[in-house]
Amino acid sequence: MNKIHPMRLAVVAGLLLLVLLLALLARHLWLSYRAARPVAPQEQAVPVRREAVLYFAHPEGTGLIAEARDLPQCTELEVCLTQLVEALIAGPRGNLVPLFPPRTVVRSVQVAEGIATVDFSRELAADHPGGSMTELLTVYALADTLAVNYPHVRQVRIMLEGQPVETLKGHIDLRNPVAADFRYTQSPESLAPANSQELN
Repeated sequence: MNKIHPMRLAVVAGLLLLVLLLALLARHLWLSYRAARPVAPQEQAVPVRREAVLYFAHPEGTGLIAEARDLPQCTELEVCLTQLVEALIAGPRGNLVPLFPPRTVVRSVQVAEGIATVDFSRELAADHPGGSMTELLTVYALADTLAVNYPHVRQVRIMLEGQPVETLKGHIDLRNPVAADFRYTQSPESLAPANSQELN
């Protein structure tokens, strides 16, 4: 029986080692190519939205009118309430009248025992136009909007820059939480087609 020459055995082993190294190099180059290749953008999912009800002033300043609005879906109550208040500040999309100064910022919203404490920036009072009816509608637009969307939130406490506030412009007592009161709401049918007068 012929023995394999040691030189031939070494050559075969060398070739096998070379093939293995080339295979490893090819795999490394392929993985590097895949990592560097731009990935085609995936189709973005359409965000889930929820329908909310917001209250703004009647153009004649006689009460509050509901306006439906689609807002981003949310899971945390404080986040949901913050979105509602920010939508109130952003104002209506129809011919209703906004009640919050546009520079107002929602600093925080906290809920405990059915009371939502909303902390606003100082612009809510500083930029508010005043007037007893306008001030009343501002407060109840907030309280009613929160309650109609989240019925277990029955009262709202307004704060400014983290501090309790007695009133916005001297007309509505805010020393205690204000309960939602839908007596100030009106039906959309009460809107005059072309009336866009502002509140005094």
